[in-house]
Amino acid sequence: MHRPQPEPDAMADEFAALLAQLKEPDQPQTLFKIIDRATKALVGHRLFTILLVDGDQVERLHSNRPDEEPVGGRKPMGSTPWGELVLKRREPFLGTDMEAIRWAFSNHASIKARGMGSAINIPIVYDAETIGTMNLLDAEHHYKPDDVPKVHCLAPLLIPAIMTVRSGGQYAQLGR
Repeated sequence: MHRPQPEPDAMADEFAALLAQLKEPDQPQTLFKIIDRATKALVGHRLFTILLVDGDQVERLHSNRPDEEPVGGRKPMGSTPWGELVLKRREPFLGTDMEAIRWAFSNHASIKARGMGSAINIPIVYDAETIGTMNLLDAEHHYKPDDVPKVHCLAPLLIPAIMTVRSGGQYAQLGR
């Protein structure tokens, strides 16, 4: 499937609009929704989530499908092969097919049942620590290796929001 790519000037305008959203109220949800839309425009997705890393567990801070993947949902991921790659080594995960999804996620049957079979998971890293992940899922074989850098550059924009949640700041009421 070929996805049309935005022109460079359009991408610069989109990025400027994205940065302008940081000053808007209702953070971090405003920012999460903008990053959600930006990743959808850049590479597409059926499911988009942002996770907070809490020890060996991750907690969902944002979901574009909250009925299926609710905010506040938690699962252990730190002691898995995926956790070793993304959380500990701080490397993106690209899973292009169901074999990779089975390797990475214990809920692979649920992912497949919802028509998804490829994923991009980007670690959100601050001060040499993975504090969160940005996660995109779509149909099997949807994502390609050149899709990863297209969305990877957005992850650092999430650092202030995740750090605020971690410190128990005003945004800590995100489903906790």
